[in-house]
Amino acid sequence: MKRKPQAGGEEPVIDPEIVEGAKRMAEPGRLKAAEKCTVCGSEAAPNAAEQLCWVCRRLKISAWRDVEQQVPVQE
Repeated sequence: MKRKPQAGGEEPVIDPEIVEGAKRMAEPGRLKAAEKCTVCGSEAAPNAAEQLCWVCRRLKISAWRDVEQQVPVQE
């Protein structure tokens, strides 16, 4: 069974000002421009000392661990 179209516009259930306020509170970091990763150009992680996205940051940490674990070559 189909609903009959109702004549006239209905008022919104929630005030649009309240909806906008909730959106701003839910995503406070989205209001400012997102910084770009210096390596790949994707969105950088917020509150990071370096301008790296999470993928490039993990790769950097992994590379540091690999260098530390290498045994010096004995002659």
